[in-house]
Formats: sequence, C-alpha cells, structure tokens
Amino acid sequence: MEDNAGMGRRGLLSAAAAAAAATVGLGCAPGATARAELPAGTTRKPSATGPKPLYLGTYTSVSGGGKGVALATYEPTTGAITSTGVVTGVADPSFVALGPSAAGTLYTVNERSPGSVTAIALHGGSGGAPKVLGSRPTGGDGPCHLSVHPSGRYLLSANYDSGSVAVHPIGQDGKLGARTALVRHSSPPPGPGQDGAHAHEILTSPDGRFVLAVDLGNDTVYTYKLDETVGTLRQVSFAALRPGAGPRSLTFHPGGKFAYVANELDNTVVVCGYNATTGKLTPGAPQSTGTGSVKSYPAQLLVSADGAFAYLANRGHNSITRYAVESAGATLRLLDTVPVGGDFPRHIAFDPTGRLLFAANQKSNTVSVLNVDTKTGKLTPAGRPFAAPGAVCVLPSP
Repeated sequence: MEDNAGMGRRGLLSAAAAAAAATVGLGCAPGATARAELPAGTTRKPSATGPKPLYLGTYTSVSGGGKGVALATYEPTTGAITSTGVVTGVADPSFVALGPSAAGTLYTVNERSPGSVTAIALHGGSGGAPKVLGSRPTGGDGPCHLSVHPSGRYLLSANYDSGSVAVHPIGQDGKLGARTALVRHSSPPPGPGQDGAHAHEILTSPDGRFVLAVDLGNDTVYTYKLDETVGTLRQVSFAALRPGAGPRSLTFHPGGKFAYVANELDNTVVVCGYNATTGKLTPGAPQSTGTGSVKSYPAQLLVSADGAFAYLANRGHNSITRYAVESAGATLRLLDTVPVGGDFPRHIAFDPTGRLLFAANQKSNTVSVLNVDTKTGKLTPAGRPFAAPGAVCVLPSP
C-alpha cells in the first residue's frame, strides 16, 4: 500500500499540488445527502458519436482533494476532457468500476476504516442525474480496489488495511446486497518489513472461472473459486512472489495463458504462466521497469487488446514503460519509457478503442492523456493535462 516509505495512502499530495487545489474543498462526510453538481448546459448522456463519459475516483479526505466521484467527458479523437460535475456524498471513492450496462450503475470503494462499497445509478436521479443507491460494509478496513464479476451478479472488493477480500451480490436494479463472503489472508506470513497482509486488487480470470487476489503484504497472489449460487469464495491455489516484491496489480494477456504482475516494492514486473484449468499462477523471473535507480513504485500494467504491447505506470519516475509482448504472451521486451505528463501516475486505463491512454496523477491532481499508435505501441502526449483534484482512478466508459 505504501506509496512512499512511512506515508499513508492518502497523504501523498505534494505541498505545491495541495496548495494549488486547496480552493476546491473537501468531500462530504459519510452519510451526507448525495447530489450531482453539474454546470448549466451540460449534457448528461453524451451521444453515440460525440463525447464519451469519463469517471474519476478521488480521495476526498486529503487537503486539496476531490468532492466525490468526478464526472467528465472526453473526445474520442483528441482525448480532450471536459468536466461535467461531481457525485457528492461518497467518501474517498478511490477506485471505481462500471456494472452491467443494462443497470447503468457505477460502483466505488470508500477507502476508510471501517470500509464500504457504494452503488451509484448513473441516470437514476431527477432529470437523469446520478443517484447514490446505498453502501454496504466490506467487513474490512481501507478497501482500495473492486471489480464486477463477468456474470454481473457480484461485486468483488479488496480491503488493503485488513488484508481481506469481500463479495457482495448485485441486484437487478444495481443495488448491493448484504456481503456473502469475507476471506482474510492469514497465510503465508507477511513479507519483509510488512505488518500484515495487504490485499491490493481482486479480479476475475478472462474465462470467468477463477477470482484472483493480489496481496502486497504477503507477496502472494491467491486464486479462488467463486460459487455463483451463494457468492462464497474457496481458495484453490496461491502463487508466492519473491520476498519483499510487494505485488500490487495483475493483468492478463488476451490469450489467457499468461499474466503480468507489477511489484510496487522491488521495482519489477513478473510474467506468470497461468493454468486456466486449475487457476494456478507460476511466476517467472523479475524484470526491469526501465527506470534505472529511481524508486518507481510500479502501479499498474495494461496490455493492448491485440496482446502486442504492455504498458507500466511508474509513479516515482513519472513515466510509462512500454514493452513488446512476444512469444504469444510468454515474454516482455522492454522498449522505452516516456514521461506521463504528471506527478505520480497511480492508475492508467485505455479508452475502448485502445488509441488513448489515460493516467490519473495523484500528486499533481491531474489526468494526462496520451495517444497510442496501435501499430508500434508508441505513446505521445494528447494535449495538456486535465485538472482533477484528488484523482487516483480514471475510468473511460465504452
């Protein structure tokens, strides 16, 4: 979890950035009435051929932070971002995910202690405004990641501070039901310098058969089987990374036979073989991030839809590393690193076409946009960064 030694997850805004954003104000307290603040004349539902929705997860409890889930649109051709408001009344929504398209629901973590997850109907309020549907406790502290199971029936979440993962059922109306599972990572023991388990990510394998949880504190990736009838998790395997690696994020190659892990603490990436029959991961040798001696706190890996290139966000180096993916996903070959255009890129995401890459820069309170050459994989800046107080997650909508 620690993005800098001795500093908490929310205490990472630079003094200059915090001062610049101080006039924005803080988020609402838990339980505050939710409302969508939208500038006059804003179109709530972008047309199919025009601007596309963009959702930003933020920290609301830091100086100069956000007010809630920031709403925006982006131009698919230029990447230009325009603010369209904010959903308030949601505390520290530091990670967001879209639910089944039919429900039109956005889900957020509430990264506090105790932690919770919140459902937001994107067009469920008066005049088509967003409406908070309610929150459910995760059973742990500091939830920092969530994902929707491919079935659309369950929300999976990772509690960083308490080292546990949780499951909540999703109703047909998008609302969350009472928690059906809570699993604490008690084995193996914590890695060097860690005070315990720290679950940092939870996601489903490409074929939907297994759920994988990445634990930074235990240097471990756990594989679970989700019982889709009752919403429980059963551990079927685990993969141990080298002690002190600090695995933070995992992404699969489209071929489904390999996965890539970003290690926050030892500044490496690892290619893992993946057995789709058993759910077992087999980690390979650590590889360079291309950032030299700079402590980069690798945050996240993305793989292009064609499986030809991988991209790694380096926070300390403020860059994106580009890899060529070779041997049908079995190897990564480092190509280059390019400046991200902001400070501390915590989260990155492709637009649906794969021609734009967005980066939420925590310390500079901005979102950068880069053009992606789909033939060469090269990245180039797409205009000036967008001011986004407290932004730590960026989610372009299809």
